Amino acid sequence: MSLETLVPIPAIAPVAPFSPAEFDAYVVNSYARFPLTLERGDGCRVWDSEGRSYLDFVAGIATCTLGHAHPTMVEAVTRQIQKLHHVSNLFCIPEQGELAKWLVEHSCADRVFFCNSGAEANEGAIKLARKYAHTVLGIDTPIILTAHASFHGRTLATVTATGQPKYQKNFDPLVPGFHYVEYNDIASLEAAIAQLDQSKRQVAAIMLEALQGEGGVRPGDIAYFKRVRQLCDEKGILLILDEVQVGMGRTGHYWGYENLGIEPDIFTSAKGLGGGIPIGAMLCKSFCDIFQPGDHASTFGGNPFACGVALSVCQTLETEHLLTNVQQRGEQLRAGLRAIAHTYPNLVAEVRGWGLINGMVLTAETPVVAAEIVKAAIAEGLLLVPAGPQVVRFVPPLIVSAAEVEQALSALKRALTAIGVAA
Repeated sequence: MSLETLVPIPAIAPVAPFSPAEFDAYVVNSYARFPLTLERGDGCRVWDSEGRSYLDFVAGIATCTLGHAHPTMVEAVTRQIQKLHHVSNLFCIPEQGELAKWLVEHSCADRVFFCNSGAEANEGAIKLARKYAHTVLGIDTPIILTAHASFHGRTLATVTATGQPKYQKNFDPLVPGFHYVEYNDIASLEAAIAQLDQSKRQVAAIMLEALQGEGGVRPGDIAYFKRVRQLCDEKGILLILDEVQVGMGRTGHYWGYENLGIEPDIFTSAKGLGGGIPIGAMLCKSFCDIFQPGDHASTFGGNPFACGVALSVCQTLETEHLLTNVQQRGEQLRAGLRAIAHTYPNLVAEVRGWGLINGMVLTAETPVVAAEIVKAAIAEGLLLVPAGPQVVRFVPPLIVSAAEVEQALSALKRALTAIGVAA
């Protein structure tokens, strides 16, 4: 169906511009916002309220899979809102069924639960693991192991699962039932399991990111994850992977776990799944699909609108061969960043990542922090985002072109020159 065949959309008044000061007068100040008001986007570019163009290598923090105003999404949004946008999950929703089918056919999962966000998807995974522990494993006090430097969300349970005290400060008492280990450190994991077994607080699940995003763009180690999978199989522990940031093609595969040669029992998705339309999903294998009616629910989760648009994103990943583009542009970007690292050895310690989620890691000795580079890049027309104080993160839309990668690298070089970084 083309846009021309759809019902004409009546004109609506444009949103009046808001200055940062006016914005702060009405909106809760829970973000350290840059003084920049973005008004529209097209492809990998966005424009601010003064008409200035920026190359967007933030993509809503790894969310705008197809960039901005992609024709397929525009048509899907328009078609679905004119057809049916919301009904209760008390009824069967064809778009939800079709999206679940696509996800199952393109992953190791057998079933899907839909919600609104990554935090909600991780909440669902935590609840499912706890019920499995009580009803199948017979564990009275189940523990979920998560990693230091992880990030799993902002709800009370997911911020507790997040192994970063800075996100937990002043929100105690936190949710019990979590224990932290070092990421990519099998000795730390095995010691924690043994210690908890002795205290009769048994491990029910291990919840990890295939690549730690907020924790500094740290890819999982293949040998580590294979041993984790082996331990889970030996001990009946569920393996949960948080794919909220790395799933949906971001790494050059549909799912981050495909880079590690293992399969999880449960994994979560959000961000890129809807290409910017809010949707989350918890996916699981059939043996741990033990939710019954009344166990878990979501008013908006899986509604026709969100699922119809997300399905168009999934299908476009295939039809436009975006996984190949992600692999090629990722290699190009890392090569360019490594060249910059060679030029600035006192600034850049390492370049790491998969596909189109990459981090430029700053040296411990440099007085420059990631936020300074991000601010300077914005002045040069490039949007970036930090991943902690010492890592600059690059997560452009998956449609990014070779020319746009080169433009981003040139803007980064200008930014480094502007802040006086010495070669």
